[in-house]
Amino acid sequence: MIAAAIHFPDLSPEIFVLSLGGFEFALRWYALAYIVGMIIAWWIVVQLVKRPALWPNETAPMTPKQPEDLLTWIIIGVVLGGRLGFVLFYQPAYYVENPAQILQIWRGGMAFHGGFLGVVLAICLYSWKYKLPVLSVGDAVAISAAPGLFLGRVANFINAELWGRPTDLPWGVIFPGDAAQFCPDVAGLCARHPSQLYEALMEGALLFALLLWLGVRRGWLKKPGAMIGVFVAGYGVARFLVEFVRQPDAQFVSDGNPLGLALHVGGYGLTMGQLLSLPMILAGFALIAVARRRIAQHA
Repeated sequence: MIAAAIHFPDLSPEIFVLSLGGFEFALRWYALAYIVGMIIAWWIVVQLVKRPALWPNETAPMTPKQPEDLLTWIIIGVVLGGRLGFVLFYQPAYYVENPAQILQIWRGGMAFHGGFLGVVLAICLYSWKYKLPVLSVGDAVAISAAPGLFLGRVANFINAELWGRPTDLPWGVIFPGDAAQFCPDVAGLCARHPSQLYEALMEGALLFALLLWLGVRRGWLKKPGAMIGVFVAGYGVARFLVEFVRQPDAQFVSDGNPLGLALHVGGYGLTMGQLLSLPMILAGFALIAVARRRIAQHA
């Protein structure tokens, strides 16, 4: 098994470290993924709103200058929502005992589902403040978000974090660290699913291709809310599937629950990631159905 596995490459989570006056500043791949992902998202939204023919009544929901302001709101929503989501969904007991650490983001701990809710709130507040069509603004953001997800998952791989369950498949990766190598049922080195790369492909590259094709080539941007629905359902399905091979958070794993299921009966159940993804799948398909029906009624 090990002969066919892939040894984790010699990668550092830090791109470079600068020492200035006794202080050290490090640029990490994960931070760079956030920055570049946001810049790409801003650029995509600007290009979309520059093409009014793509939108209902051939009228873009924003001016080309407004996405820059919206980006600031989204960054705040991602950071606060992602952090609070992690605190509430994954380690609430710990942070009840250590409330001072809730805002210490540099210690790590962000949840996509929380960040997603933060972005939704930011888009709604921004649209209401400037009297913009919230669903169409959300559609533009939905198309632009997937490249950032791709970069974020690649950064997770570089950081050797959020790896998958043990596997004997030839593309299994031998991740470094005692936690990654703690596999009670495996003799010798333990290879794991590179679940970060699975997510990068499914949540990032494939979902972006689908969104771009539907929005630009198939005219779905003319159906307010449809692209939001595709993004939400697409991410939910991808995350739900990857959870079958992704190692769950340590706090959910026990002797009686080796699969780390957050909800289980008789050895079967769902992980926390799957529980949080199910409402996204249902809401996404509902949004698509409502958007398509609304257009049909006005056709």
